[in-house]
Amino acid sequence: MERIQFGTLSILSCPVDKYMEKFFDSEEAPDQEIDVVKYHSLTETLEKLENGELDLLAMPAELLHGQHLQIYDANCEVLGARTPRTPNMILVSENKLQYQPKSGIILSDSKLVRRQLRRARKGLRVLSTKAFIEINEREEIFDDELEKYSWMEELRLNGEIDGYIIPRVIYSEINISGRRHSLLPDPHNLGDSHYLPQPYSDLVVIIGRKNFPKSIAELFTEIEGDTIWKIQDYFLSSMDKKELESIGVLVRHRKLSTLMIQAEKHRDLTMEQSFHDLEGEVITNEVLVELRIEKISNDGKRTISLHRVVPYSKYEIAMVATEKDWTKVLERAEMNEIKFIND
Repeated sequence: MERIQFGTLSILSCPVDKYMEKFFDSEEAPDQEIDVVKYHSLTETLEKLENGELDLLAMPAELLHGQHLQIYDANCEVLGARTPRTPNMILVSENKLQYQPKSGIILSDSKLVRRQLRRARKGLRVLSTKAFIEINEREEIFDDELEKYSWMEELRLNGEIDGYIIPRVIYSEINISGRRHSLLPDPHNLGDSHYLPQPYSDLVVIIGRKNFPKSIAELFTEIEGDTIWKIQDYFLSSMDKKELESIGVLVRHRKLSTLMIQAEKHRDLTMEQSFHDLEGEVITNEVLVELRIEKISNDGKRTISLHRVVPYSKYEIAMVATEKDWTKVLERAEMNEIKFIND
């Protein structure tokens, strides 16, 4: 293949075009000559893939949810994925969450994050943009996401709100003077709040025609990204978008040494013993795959969660078994009348 026709499809919270531009300028870029074109419609790009005008398409995985049949009908498939760079959200506020004033107002348009904030700190007024506008009887219309977040920053500077939540990648696009606090999945101390990312957060998938040469597609994908896509797609593809709104999920590759340091810090004896035999010897030198998934109630008081760590060579088998366990956990919760009411 002399030249590769490569397309990108972006959204503000996952600027695929910028990610791929950075990749093509790096030493990891393939030697082939590549023509890159930006697109704005999945339907348009699928037509070009099917007709052979386009070889590969990089796009946000979240746009693919519920579109599997459309991909199949276009004789295309997901050939791999790229590892998320900035999957976590940011709290813009002068104070950390635990130091917010009582009844402080925090804005977030992510239902998952609103629930996570209510779980982490009682007494806050955690509102969506729509709810804030309705409560205060305002008339606000935003042309795009950047305008909406700029408006939130003005509210914060005026003292009308105490903070707001913004995707990290969008934060870098706006001139924000306030302090930022990352909402991370791993707390510094055992028992501190944690924040799993939203489904497909910052995950880029690579799509091509069926039977497209794998050796070429692999030049643009990453092994960890492939793992993240396969597991999230297996767990989440059957859910509708409303169900996804209360799900937090994290999939990543981990080194055993990193996990052991974390387990020792948090005094997690179960994790420490999981990868050692009775004599204390390490039983695997493989890269490990970690999956964490949780569902949170509207008020943040109840969380159903599941955590698995398995060797990379066994992750696909473990993925199937873990999904069955997750389904059983949810069914048991419903039997015990634990209700997760949508806000």
